[in-house]
Amino acid sequence: MHDPSSFTILVDVSDSGKRLDLLVASRISGCSRSVAASLIRNGKIRVQRGVKKPGYRARTGDEICGTIPPPEPVLFEPEPIPIEILYEDNDIIVINKSPGIVVHPAPGHYSGTLVNALLYHCPGLEGIGGEIRPGIVHRLDKDTSGVMVVAKNSAAHQDLALQFKSRSIKKKYLALVYGRMESDSGKVSLPIGRHPVDRKKMSTHSRKSRMAETTWQVRKRFAQATLVELGLKTGRTHQIRVHCAAIKHPVVGDSVYGGRKAGKSIAYDLFRSVPRQMLHAWRLQFTHPKTQKTLCFEAPVPSDMGDILEKL
Repeated sequence: MHDPSSFTILVDVSDSGKRLDLLVASRISGCSRSVAASLIRNGKIRVQRGVKKPGYRARTGDEICGTIPPPEPVLFEPEPIPIEILYEDNDIIVINKSPGIVVHPAPGHYSGTLVNALLYHCPGLEGIGGEIRPGIVHRLDKDTSGVMVVAKNSAAHQDLALQFKSRSIKKKYLALVYGRMESDSGKVSLPIGRHPVDRKKMSTHSRKSRMAETTWQVRKRFAQATLVELGLKTGRTHQIRVHCAAIKHPVVGDSVYGGRKAGKSIAYDLFRSVPRQMLHAWRLQFTHPKTQKTLCFEAPVPSDMGDILEKL
């Protein structure tokens, strides 16, 4: 009996020179580049029956054979964690993520995550692409709040992932940063990569970095801080926090990139009690994966951030 997950691709002239992982992802529906790369490394996808690297450049006449395993059963337990749903249909769910919740399970966080909450609220959520992160197409740091879109099936997942990759999704953030920003608006274009010493941090002084761009606009100035609206042209890890620190205006309460330290140097008790970085994913605009309509969602500022703004 023919296995529906098995495939054979004969490379023609139009595909010659393409990376193996990209070629497989473009020809096999529901298979992302990262899944293809993982299967190639594990020898589940071969060229002329030999194991190649994901970056192997295909040649005319190559025979690529492989199997796409069914998605692994999701091993994480649904948990009745409250989530604020802004919108939901058969393909997507849009939520306002609370600060303090980790997005997906990882060592040290196998329960109490957003994925555990989603599995409870959407029992039919598919394990997508053999991954243990059902529907997660982008993420917010644990202590960042705000709008997130989650895919409920493979087709929606692939469409949204493509939108994020092509940077057609528009994201706006609100952040309270230290110091009075003199200009009304500006742009930070600094590459970001892993910190050369502390591997848990990102840095603008990395040996291996990727271009990153953040635009900002002043919303309100206070005596010792500024509320800014930020736009992301790229989506690097910790991008806003790293860029704000790089221009000497770290996000208030950011313990990793100097925002906590800056608060201690100011004789102002309000900043000392800030429990997390004051960063909120305020607005998200994207195209619905099925209807192709433009959707835009805004999440109200969480109470802890609202309280600080009020006191300022």
